[in-house]
Amino acid sequence: MKILINGINANLRFSAAHLIPTHETCGCIHGHSYFVDIEIEGEKEGKFDFVVDFKDIKPIVNELCNSLDHKFLIPIFNDNMDFKDLDKKNLSMESFDKFGSVQFKIDSKGYTIPKEDCVLLPLKYTSAESLSEYFVQKLSDALKDKTNIKSISACVNEGIGQGAMFTKEL
Repeated sequence: MKILINGINANLRFSAAHLIPTHETCGCIHGHSYFVDIEIEGEKEGKFDFVVDFKDIKPIVNELCNSLDHKFLIPIFNDNMDFKDLDKKNLSMESFDKFGSVQFKIDSKGYTIPKEDCVLLPLKYTSAESLSEYFVQKLSDALKDKTNIKSISACVNEGIGQGAMFTKEL
């Protein structure tokens, strides 16, 4: 059995800026109005024979969307980004704790963004593909005690008609 949550209708949305370092067209700062579709497959169980209750999934995804909403998404593990005063070989999310802004270079372009305007992500890219993996990982962490779930999928849509779906088998 599979449950589906349509992000555009369930209001699982966020708007954010990002860039794909060194990409021909997506290498400059731009943004999208994203929405996130969720599919969870598993066996029905419990008093009501649910795979999982919709009311348990939507708040998790909504919280993730809210954390990204109206922010500049920065992939800290991208090989083309050089962060000021940080050692690339020992980079972690905590590396940025002491700074009030995020400073980096991509080729000859330099950026300084107030940290409160950013979301630092443990990713190589902030593409729809990478963001869909991020959503699935966060959902699978939140649902780790649900032994009846066989797979979790997230489709991060950059607009109507284009998105990337990632599925994790459990």
